[in-house]
Amino acid sequence: MTDSHLAIVVLAAGQGTRMKSSRPKVLHELAGVPLLGHVLATARELSAAHVVTVVRHERDVVAAAVEEFLPGAVVVDQDEIPGTGRAVQVAVDALPGDFEGDVVVVSGDVPLLDAATITGLLEAHRRATAAATLLSAIVDDATGYGRVVRDAEGALTRIVEHRDASDDERAIREVNSGTYVFTAAALRARLPQLGSNNDQGERYLTDVIGMLRTDDEPIEAVPVGDAWLVEGINDRVQLSRAAARLNAMIVRGWQLAGVTVHDPETTWIDMRATLAEDVELLPNTHIAGATTIERGARIGPDTTLLDCEVGADAVVKRADATLAVIGPAATVGPFAYLRPGTELGEGGKIGTYVETKNAKIAAGAKVPHLSYIGDATIGEGTNIGAGGITANYDGVNKHPTTIGAHVHTGVHNAFVAPVTIGDGATIGAGAVVRKDVPPNALALSVAPQRNVEDWAAGKHR
Repeated sequence: MTDSHLAIVVLAAGQGTRMKSSRPKVLHELAGVPLLGHVLATARELSAAHVVTVVRHERDVVAAAVEEFLPGAVVVDQDEIPGTGRAVQVAVDALPGDFEGDVVVVSGDVPLLDAATITGLLEAHRRATAAATLLSAIVDDATGYGRVVRDAEGALTRIVEHRDASDDERAIREVNSGTYVFTAAALRARLPQLGSNNDQGERYLTDVIGMLRTDDEPIEAVPVGDAWLVEGINDRVQLSRAAARLNAMIVRGWQLAGVTVHDPETTWIDMRATLAEDVELLPNTHIAGATTIERGARIGPDTTLLDCEVGADAVVKRADATLAVIGPAATVGPFAYLRPGTELGEGGKIGTYVETKNAKIAAGAKVPHLSYIGDATIGEGTNIGAGGITANYDGVNKHPTTIGAHVHTGVHNAFVAPVTIGDGATIGAGAVVRKDVPPNALALSVAPQRNVEDWAAGKHR
């Protein structure tokens, strides 16, 4: 049910210079989802009546990500005036004029903060009838964070940014997470009053806390139970640390759901992947994107599947596959490369050192080793001998190869597309097939063998 008294503001305007990347910071991925995607998923779970995302750096690509992960969310642009206070001001201005509920402010680079934690923060805010409530954290190293300053009775007095803090204030270990709940009235009254008299010359949202304190408005600070929930991502080190933590939780969740994971530390599973009971994952395996794996399949070791479908009881080992469909009880690998458009039927095989692309390989058909099958259809029960090549490219265009059912090819066959091999045909070893082969026919293109007697005499010592 939509909470008509709740609005969420997502701050995603920053460049993130410490990432040292051409990609906006909030679009770096964690478990196959951009940081911003994680935050928007949490916003969706909170069922707010309004979600407003503030953008600036690379605004078009960030706005496109917002539409992808939370269609219909409002996107507003931060102007030349810097600071989180200004960002929230333009977001609040985008809310309906008659909205008088609570405004949750979250950062687009804090991906692990979950809906349950924000719900707890919101409940504490509403119980206290506070004008503002912030989520804080107790950390061992507070460098770079705004400090939560409390009075002798423990009441929140203000937030001071690290650059502006005194030595005593920098010794404080309770820090501001950058997540807040404000009443809309409190923000509308005070955001226009913000100044920029600070080390960065920015309009700080944290200054609203000091204003509310001066006006004797009730303000609260609620420490989060686990500080990692509110850790922001500012560089690649923090990104990898968050990725490892999230992956450990994902892997554990699938283990509890009935998936065997032999080595959790080297197994990576993306957020959108779906695994059935009795799936088995061996070491050094990455289940990426929206991959789905059915019951009893065995994946790995040393395997990457991206946006693939794997049927029940299939075996995929030491393989790399993207946008491929692997049927029930089929086998793939070792050392196979399945490119987009590969479809392997039930009980089929793509074996050692085989590459496939746009290949439809029917039930029971086998491509056991050392072959390239591209832009091809292979019928049921057919066996492709070692070194089979579908020569699909003439230098200008790609052409299809159709190989019927129960065909047997020899070693080192080249099928020069476009070409069709009829059902039940046999292709002799070394044949280069340039024209169609009728059903049940034998195709040969072997020159007669010629032996030159005594040819090596005196040439080798």
